[in-house]
Amino acid sequence: MKTTDLLKGIESFDWDKGNVEKNWINHRVSISECEEVFTNEPLIIERAKSYTAEERQAAFGKTDEGRLLAVVFTIRSNKIRVISARDMSRKERRCYEQEI
Repeated sequence: MKTTDLLKGIESFDWDKGNVEKNWINHRVSISECEEVFTNEPLIIERAKSYTAEERQAAFGKTDEGRLLAVVFTIRSNKIRVISARDMSRKERRCYEQEI
């Protein structure tokens, strides 16, 4: 599925306090950095491995400062709900750079 198709109709973000704290404590990724990934180009989205019934996606993109992040998310009621966010791994960075 194209990134533009998946994100079509998205109105905002739905933030879970526990996930926000976990992303900050474990990876020093802020809410604003997560949101920036979805507004900056290039953005690559793939289906993520999920151990729940809820379908999850992985977004690979960059912040306004150029930080390369991997963000796992789901879509609920036209809102992006971030599950986790971290710096891209070395392998993910290579794939991202080759793709763009």
